[in-house]
Amino acid sequence: MSQRFLLITILITFCISNAQNNTKLDSINAEKRGLVSKKVLKTSLTTENIKIDGVIDESAWKSVEMASDFISFEPDNGNPIPQNRKTEVKILYDNNAIYISAVMYDENPSKILKEFVQRDNIGAADFFGIFINGFNDGQQDFRFIVSASNGQADCQASDNQGEDYSWDAIWESQTKITDFGWVAEIKIPYAALRFSPENKQTWGLNFMREVRRDRQKYTWTFIDPKIRTFIQQAGILEGIENIKTPTRLFFLPYSSFYLNADAQNKTKGTLKGGLDLKYGINDAFTLDVILIPDFGQTAVDQKILNLGPFEQQFNENRSFFTEGTDLFSKGNLFYSRRIGGRPSGRANLEINEKVSQTPATVGLLNALKVSGRTKDGLGIGVLNAVTENTYATILDTITGQTRRQIIEPLANYNILVFDQRFNKNSSFSFINTNVTRNGSFRDANVSALIWDLNTKANTFNMQGNFKYSHVNNPNQDKNGISSYLEINKTSGKYRYGIGSDILTKKFDNNDLGINFQTNFYSLYANGSYRILSPNKQFNRFNLNTNFYNEFQLETGKIQTSNLNINLNIGSKKNNAYGMNVNSNPVETTDYYEPRTTGRYFIQPKRIGFGGYYSSNYNNKFAYDVDSNVSWSDQKGRNAINLSLSPRYRINDKISFIYKYNYSRNRNNKGFGTKINTDNNDLTPVDIIIANRNIISHTNTLTTKYSVNSNMTFNLSAIHYWSYSENKNFLLLDQDGRFTPYLGTVDNLNQDFSTWNLDLSYTWWFVPGSQVSILYRNNSFNEISDINKNYIKNYTNLINNEVLSHTFSISIKYFIDYNQAKNWF
Repeated sequence: MSQRFLLITILITFCISNAQNNTKLDSINAEKRGLVSKKVLKTSLTTENIKIDGVIDESAWKSVEMASDFISFEPDNGNPIPQNRKTEVKILYDNNAIYISAVMYDENPSKILKEFVQRDNIGAADFFGIFINGFNDGQQDFRFIVSASNGQADCQASDNQGEDYSWDAIWESQTKITDFGWVAEIKIPYAALRFSPENKQTWGLNFMREVRRDRQKYTWTFIDPKIRTFIQQAGILEGIENIKTPTRLFFLPYSSFYLNADAQNKTKGTLKGGLDLKYGINDAFTLDVILIPDFGQTAVDQKILNLGPFEQQFNENRSFFTEGTDLFSKGNLFYSRRIGGRPSGRANLEINEKVSQTPATVGLLNALKVSGRTKDGLGIGVLNAVTENTYATILDTITGQTRRQIIEPLANYNILVFDQRFNKNSSFSFINTNVTRNGSFRDANVSALIWDLNTKANTFNMQGNFKYSHVNNPNQDKNGISSYLEINKTSGKYRYGIGSDILTKKFDNNDLGINFQTNFYSLYANGSYRILSPNKQFNRFNLNTNFYNEFQLETGKIQTSNLNINLNIGSKKNNAYGMNVNSNPVETTDYYEPRTTGRYFIQPKRIGFGGYYSSNYNNKFAYDVDSNVSWSDQKGRNAINLSLSPRYRINDKISFIYKYNYSRNRNNKGFGTKINTDNNDLTPVDIIIANRNIISHTNTLTTKYSVNSNMTFNLSAIHYWSYSENKNFLLLDQDGRFTPYLGTVDNLNQDFSTWNLDLSYTWWFVPGSQVSILYRNNSFNEISDINKNYIKNYTNLINNEVLSHTFSISIKYFIDYNQAKNWF
């Protein structure tokens, strides 16, 4: 193993040296590419009341500087915008907000696409976006996008993490289609931005416009695709001086009424109320607080038949834990579903006792987060949440008496982050997560150092981290380490990289994070080729290959080996298609599937092929097809996956999307059960492996009717059905191979299906305030006797005897302290 680490060290040293030798050349190339000279737009102070109505008629607009001369971003990068599509943007400001007017010419105004969709989803519509970096540090944007139908989308964006649309701000917009094109007028309060406290502000700035029918995007400043960074190539906004921003104090009270019913329980009504609070400590730091939580209308988790050794990972649907959490995601130590998730403890049972009732989740009492960034680029974040005592009900089967036992005590979850940015493209971070539970339950603490370093011209990147975990367990404490380091060439047509990571056996961040595998080290590499501008055949062309090898830390046995090649193409007609080859070129050692420490079984070689096609979504009818097949180096073992999704847009207000997924795994080998043995063998149990066929069907239908950009009806229906049918059983030998098992095994077949239907109405009646009405019915069925009749499976799920029904009405009202104080 020492030889492997020596090789890694030599490779990393070579790459660092190469990166350092190229730094001077990178600087010269940066000047040639125009990174030093930036466009500048100067704004002006206005005392006039700017009405956001899509009519640019206030006198203040006439005397302010204009941004124009947009440049093609994609696909025709670098070409000036045609004169018949010229775009003119102006910015004004006062002590409350900045105001943006955008006039976008179009040679065919009747062809401007303007589909109505929900917030944060542009759909088939032209759009205009303003990207603001209040610290001008080249690392993070606040992006505000408005479509031609006045739909709004907003996000935080960074070059490393991409766009995060879970972040929502309160701002105003209005658009109008004209005889020369279309116009957008926008008001962005300072409360929606973050910036330093200087009297004279200098912000990073860019604008983007898309003509959707051509899928052509234009930006105000030239964005060179040879360089990995988008944000660092922004222009400059000057002129904002001596502003006196209002108090940033907002309240979001809400009230919800729920009607719940199922076959076992009569209809029951529940009235809930809650309050969120947001306070701007200053123009850079914000405090968010949940005083009384209510997550009753969050999306339902889509559970699947999980036959693997690891838990299913779910998306976060609670807005508090998705909005503005970019700082807390550093190092991938934060899995927010741990807060208010399933209890960490189990009930201790006496003779003749059994658990009669146990909660699936833990109640959240309150949560808060503070985040922001200083003028010197230091980001600071604190997140804290408290969950309540949770009890299981235990029944004495002889006396019939019940008692309660705590299975999750009062617990405190805390995250602390320091993130220092420098050189406009690099950062160094420290993050600590801590879970403290009351009493004798386990506590956990994880700390990490994280670095992301780039050369001045963004041609090479070195990133990595070092994590240390400590778990204070009532039985035994444990400490572990996780670390990785990789170096990548990030510019030009040809890009490549190498890396390695290591996790010790006792590394454990699962109290507030999520991690499946430990006790390994890995080596990986990648390479790619892409075209930077369209040619006669393609708008986009990207060919890449990845190689990943993973070794068990103690034995050095290879436990994962993967080699894949991927091709992705964008056609001149804005269709997308591609293909891939994916292989496991050698046998690997699986230490997790046997579910027994020290045991493993051999996974076979495998090769697979796949492809996809996605037609242009601008067309009223479009579709996606995705499929792949694979064969393993075991007799009769193969797999096929197919996805088909047609979509039809009747008009700008009504659309339908249907998606069908099918998968079939023949002669799949996986853990079946353990059987105690009576002999004196060193192995106390026989590990039984199931040879099985696994079939899955998923049907999804979504449709929407948008009355306007603020009011939408949505329907979503999902039927999921998967079953595992065992053909025969095998005995796992000590060498990881299989032999036929001649004993008897209970029925281990599994048939799992779910149904979920959501019919909702949402109305944003004023910015930040919403009425939401939801009807939901759902059910699930899990049995060991498989019925392969699809219609029968479906009708069993929608039978009223198994369906649960929920009808809810929720009203949230956004209150700005500066307006509310005038009420009194």
